[in-house]
Amino acid sequence: MLGITIAMKVIDLTLRLEHGMRGVEFETKYTVAEDGWNARMLHLYSHSGTHMDAPVHFDAGDQTIDRIPLSDCIGKAWIVDLTDLPDREPITVTHLGDVATKLERGDGLLLRTLWSRHVGDPDHYRDHFQPISPELATWMVDHGVRMVGVEPPSVADVNDLAAVTKIHKILLGGGVIIVEGLTRLDQLPGESCTFGAVPLKIADGDGAPCRAFAIEEG
Repeated sequence: MLGITIAMKVIDLTLRLEHGMRGVEFETKYTVAEDGWNARMLHLYSHSGTHMDAPVHFDAGDQTIDRIPLSDCIGKAWIVDLTDLPDREPITVTHLGDVATKLERGDGLLLRTLWSRHVGDPDHYRDHFQPISPELATWMVDHGVRMVGVEPPSVADVNDLAAVTKIHKILLGGGVIIVEGLTRLDQLPGESCTFGAVPLKIADGDGAPCRAFAIEEG
């Protein structure tokens, strides 16, 4: 029998959780010198760093993070280049370009804005990003988008409760998994990839930090 070798490249798209980030605190619990091993207590906001939202987060359904099937958390995703989009400009269906005609039901979308470069400036990172428009959110639900991944800390303006609630309810209520806080999308050269995001399995969780990655096969 002839063996077939498939070259595979895995690209980490996850922000590194560090003490002092919003919602992230570490404290020493044990040390090798005193206890024989090193261990820390981790205090994590459920939507810190790179994370996944569950429908219960905005009362868009009763599904919690531990009940999202892993099979829904990985699959084909199309990469939309939005690197020239001005700050705060809403992302619309028009911005999808050719991807809008190529996407099939069950595919995911990755919106590349390079916004993660602002993570070191918390105010700018949270207050100036490009939100998903209601039009695009509704389009994603109507076209069966399985998952959407964005680089900002949210898919909508976190300072506008009505807007952030509306977008989350449309997406989460329509079966679209939301992954926020991605990074390194500039490392994805193709127009599509296999994208995965695996959240912590927290009982009754409204969301959880996750490890996000892309797989390129050749």
